Amino acid sequence: MKTTELKPIGIIRSPFTKLSGMPIQPAGAAGVKGAVEVFKEYRAGLRDLDGFSHIILLYRFHRSRGFRLQVVPFLDSKPRGLFATRAPRRPNPIGLSVVRLDKIEDGVLRIRNVDILDGTPLLDIKPFVPEFDAPGKVRAGWLEKAGKTVSKRRSDDRFNRHRAAGSASKIEIGEEL
Repeated sequence: MKTTELKPIGIIRSPFTKLSGMPIQPAGAAGVKGAVEVFKEYRAGLRDLDGFSHIILLYRFHRSRGFRLQVVPFLDSKPRGLFATRAPRRPNPIGLSVVRLDKIEDGVLRIRNVDILDGTPLLDIKPFVPEFDAPGKVRAGWLEKAGKTVSKRRSDDRFNRHRAAGSASKIEIGEEL
């Protein structure tokens, strides 16, 4: 199978310079300000984006190495399948965050509720559209109970662990990166 190459279109800036202590989702980053520096050659694509209150950022977990197909996420104490979690150690380390867009100045998006490591490569921006992105009745699987604590959860030094790619033989509590 062919590999796919993605080229960053910008850099995400945030107050988080270390993985330890970061919020694990935007819900835990209420009010945290950041910026998205869009590279000059992509700035024309920002036209009309200022009419949206929220945007979806797609980015590369640039500090993530390897993955496991079973993880014990921060919001639970039992093993879950990787694809039923938001764990950043993935076969394709792509992250997604819905953030509030405050304003756009000279190719820089001023954002809030940012849960992203400073210097993260931005892959794409999409407008958040409630009619498309917030379906009516939804199920949240195992997160129905655990998700209610996300605003209080923070990452810790376990995010600094590096494991062999594709290794799924050992599961560690909270190991997500």
